[in-house]
Amino acid sequence: MVPTPAHPQPGRSVVFADGVRTPFGKARPDGLHARTRADDLVVACLRELLRRNPALPPERVEEVAIAAATQSGDQGLVLGRSTALLAGLPVTTPGYAIDRWCAGAMTAVTTTAASIAVGALDVALAGGVEHMGHHPLGQGMDPNPRFLTERIVSPDALDMGKTAEALHDRFPQLTKRRADEYAANSQAKFAKAVANGQVGADLVPVATADAEGGWGLATADELARPGTTVEALADLRTPFRPHGRVTAGNASPLTDGATACVVAAEETAGELGLTARMRLLGFAFAGVEPEVMGLGPIPSTEKVLARAGLSVDDIGLFELNEAFAVQVLSFLDHFGIADDDERVNPYGGAIAIGHPLAASGVRLMTQLARQFSEHPEVRYGLTAMCVGLGQGGSVLWENPAWEGAN
Repeated sequence: MVPTPAHPQPGRSVVFADGVRTPFGKARPDGLHARTRADDLVVACLRELLRRNPALPPERVEEVAIAAATQSGDQGLVLGRSTALLAGLPVTTPGYAIDRWCAGAMTAVTTTAASIAVGALDVALAGGVEHMGHHPLGQGMDPNPRFLTERIVSPDALDMGKTAEALHDRFPQLTKRRADEYAANSQAKFAKAVANGQVGADLVPVATADAEGGWGLATADELARPGTTVEALADLRTPFRPHGRVTAGNASPLTDGATACVVAAEETAGELGLTARMRLLGFAFAGVEPEVMGLGPIPSTEKVLARAGLSVDDIGLFELNEAFAVQVLSFLDHFGIADDDERVNPYGGAIAIGHPLAASGVRLMTQLARQFSEHPEVRYGLTAMCVGLGQGGSVLWENPAWEGAN
């Protein structure tokens, strides 16, 4: 008999059938996607999912949920609905927009999955986009003055870099040296994964435009710094605090990019001939002090593991978003996991790849799905991330290819 979690989630079984993303580009005037609209990045992903999955009739897609942290300009106009129409889905396909800042795409997946689990729909497309070149972090925000006047949050709580510095303050063992070592290792792992063909297979080519160079085609990420050494990171400036510990080298860069995936009821995936690449076992979100938002994935992970009747020792693969190296290190220390544990971010993470805020959750899932196929000895995997203003999100997955199932 195949063992099952002590507390399986109720409702229909939901699977992750496929995931794609655009190449991630620098959020700068000369970046890869500087002259590409954010919604067109999403459209490229939606069209690629339909192209790669011809067994999925467009009319069977019953919902499109797309996230963005800044929902204005080319990231406005109800992204799920507008990009569905632009991608050529039937006019009968509804859609909506999501905002949970960095965990936007993650929430798009969990929200549509919950609808599938209760039988409200069978197939959905979910993802996210952030064009940080068009929409710098915090653009257009007008925080309520009560946050500060009533001391609801610290003045540093709305500055993500300062929240990372606060983690260094709170946990002295999380030194800058450790953060730099982790960052250099992330760069090395990503470079190896690219060379091994483990990254390119999930990228969607995107047309680019340049005033001087004309039209081009983006086929690879442009943010990574292969060959990065700890010594090279040691002397980088600390922009968030004089003599601080957070630098551009041990944090994720400002990024433009989009992601999308197919989420379906397991029986529907079987009916249509879609591949069940991961099975959703549960998810959880949690809140923490906004001043140390990087701790968010700790309680959300504890919550989802408890609900599933599992422990962290049962997890064979982790995809953790590397907003800052210190944030991942705080998670690893809490759960007693070594900094260089091979289960953690085997392809590297956002420090090398980039972190287009609301898009990153599906990037984590897409990479975990590929790793599941490479590791049939692994049954359970986790995708987790911190979220601005003091939250964390964690999604627990089961490997349908797990060799123990036979």
